[in-house]
Amino acid sequence: MGSRNSTPVTVEEKPELLDKPWRDVVWDHSTRTDLKQFLHDYKPTIDSMPQARILLIGQIKAGKSSFFNSINSIFHGNITSQAGAGAMKSSLTLKYRTYQVKAGRGGQPMGFLLCDTMGLHATEDGGVRTEDIISILQGYVPDKYQFNPVQPMKADCCQACSTLTLKDRIHCVVYVIDASTIAILDKGMKNKIDEIRKRTILEDVPIMVLMTKVDKACAHVEKDLKNIYRSGYIKDMIYRASECLGIPPSNVIPVKNYFDESELNDACDILLLKAMKQMLDFADNYLENCEENTE
Repeated sequence: MGSRNSTPVTVEEKPELLDKPWRDVVWDHSTRTDLKQFLHDYKPTIDSMPQARILLIGQIKAGKSSFFNSINSIFHGNITSQAGAGAMKSSLTLKYRTYQVKAGRGGQPMGFLLCDTMGLHATEDGGVRTEDIISILQGYVPDKYQFNPVQPMKADCCQACSTLTLKDRIHCVVYVIDASTIAILDKGMKNKIDEIRKRTILEDVPIMVLMTKVDKACAHVEKDLKNIYRSGYIKDMIYRASECLGIPPSNVIPVKNYFDESELNDACDILLLKAMKQMLDFADNYLENCEENTE
């Protein structure tokens, strides 16, 4: 009967904070100011390009629309919710949307667009279809196009190929994933992501991962967002996402979107702005490669 006195099995505790951060961030207001100014002044490397186009894809409730709302909030100076976002079981984004971030209230549109899609489903006939993602990459899908999970968009529904230019194409793809769901990514979803990643590579479009809801994944980060790069658990999740999705760890960026807050804070803004800057750096790399190939 000795087993009755044995210590009960408990869920394995998440690692404590590491002594040193594994990525360096200066958590002060000047960092936020510099990053915000960089994005405010950003222009694509090709003069004929009005805006860099960043495509956000990912599962339902991963935080695609919330990321746009968070970036928009930073430049408005208060929490905004222009793009539909929430905790519904089905996708709130039913149309393809291209969102402009303006430099404050009544300000001019900035040098990038955030393009939002219907959420991915593991099944072929659920959520946005792979064929539609490819059409978006190539610039065929117009703003406000209504997705049909059963049938992809037909070629005659969009612009003629001859009218498409580099400015219509996607310049960086961002796969948005909830930090708490990486361990439970089912085979069907992984296969769909792999297919999209392969097609993205064929189009020579750079891809990165935006890992959201890090505060919900790690208690240390929930207590203080500045602990994010000292969290062994978040580091482990980044490497797990890297291996699962076939993306280098350096291209997996953790953030916390604004969700139930009423005020902005510097630590949250710094992570969001750094993620946005990396997206634009990737878009610049794509445009530079395109420019070299046309010379």
